[in-house]
Amino acid sequence: MEIEPHKLPPVPHGLPGLPRSLGVAGVLFLTLSATTPASSVFVIVPGMLRAAGSGTLIALAIAALVCVATAYVYAELSSAWPIAGGEYVMVARTLGPTTGFVVLGVNVVNNLIFTPVVALGVSDVLARVFPGLPQVPVALALVAVATGVGLLNIRTNALVTGLFLIVELIALAALVWAGLAVPAHDPLALLLHPQMPGASGLVPATPAAIGTATTIAIFALNGYGMAVYFGEDMRDAPRRIGGVVLLALVLVLVTEIVPVAAALIGAPDLGTFLTGEDPFGALVAMRGGRAMGNWVAAGVALAIANAAIVSVLAFARFFYSTARDGVWGGRLDIRLQAIHPRLGSPWIATLVIGAAGLLCCLLPLDLLLVLSGAGLVLTYAAIALAALVGRRTGATAHAVYRMPLFPLAPVLTLAALIYVVWASWWDVEEGRPGLIATGAQVAISILYYRFVICRRGVWTTRDPRN
Repeated sequence: MEIEPHKLPPVPHGLPGLPRSLGVAGVLFLTLSATTPASSVFVIVPGMLRAAGSGTLIALAIAALVCVATAYVYAELSSAWPIAGGEYVMVARTLGPTTGFVVLGVNVVNNLIFTPVVALGVSDVLARVFPGLPQVPVALALVAVATGVGLLNIRTNALVTGLFLIVELIALAALVWAGLAVPAHDPLALLLHPQMPGASGLVPATPAAIGTATTIAIFALNGYGMAVYFGEDMRDAPRRIGGVVLLALVLVLVTEIVPVAAALIGAPDLGTFLTGEDPFGALVAMRGGRAMGNWVAAGVALAIANAAIVSVLAFARFFYSTARDGVWGGRLDIRLQAIHPRLGSPWIATLVIGAAGLLCCLLPLDLLLVLSGAGLVLTYAAIALAALVGRRTGATAHAVYRMPLFPLAPVLTLAALIYVVWASWWDVEEGRPGLIATGAQVAISILYYRFVICRRGVWTTRDPRN
């Protein structure tokens, strides 16, 4: 592995950096908005229910353990390098520039398509309130609005997303109320004797089905690591950002697992509930009436819109960082580093993210999902290895936060990811094409690094604190 120090790339010095104006609350609001617990519960979890039934609770518990381990890794590496580039910086500083650039390349693809993927899903949620909404025009409008909001001062954005987050939490609270108002099932029985839909009704949930649901749950709980993208906006980031990552995960676990458990406890007909297209929305409408059901659907749509805004903010900072590290070359690097003199936002990088998002909205959603592939798996694996190597070489010795019980967290993360890759490979409809797509992104990143970046000189990442 390449771990020797490297020379600075030929990127102009003296350009203004991001103003450090956020505290813990601001970064926490942004991070929680990115994880969007309401959309995870109402959009992703129903697929888990159809796959594993009430075994979804076990799947969420297992995924929670994996995410705790990964959050510890993020917390330590983020406190060492609270840099807007995120994971690629952590990996480049520990595993070497080639591996870091591979993570950068994969994240470029995933960061460009995340916002349009989120936006294309809004019309499906709003269809419960406004049937017949056209998918692409709604997505284009959401990306345009998210880009416009993303140009504003980061403190304004933290306030806006915080208000949207309150609405999202109210929607989840309504689901908890709907489930616990009239309990129908013993929670202990749901855990000890999980049931899943079968050909002739409910059958005992199988370990294979729970394992499949666990892989989905890991992605549903993801997002807590996005705090690092706002590291350069945060005051005293090395000391505080690790705590934000861990607190964000705790809140995500509570706001996702508790509503799902409550709904399962309160489902009057478990078989119908597990196979429903919108089980949570139907439960809220049954307990609180159609109007409450519509308000909750609107709250979920608002949560998705909130996630789109935060993704534009985060990924604009990612591209700002790549430009500072000389990834694109010449004038483009200089322009992508431009900071608005009044708003303090990386405004050109934000517009680029918005323009790319608008173009991606014109592509089929299935294609975008395949292109996103296993990028998150590769990123998690890379930072887990970075944590192990960083401790061994001393590269992370300056980290303010140190994870407990090292090396348990990165080892557990890697073990879980091996299973996810294995399960994905045997999913020939979605999982295997995604793995192949990510493999292609890795190959292209290596080629770009060898034949473009290396010809300019030795590449490294910049730390704005230095």
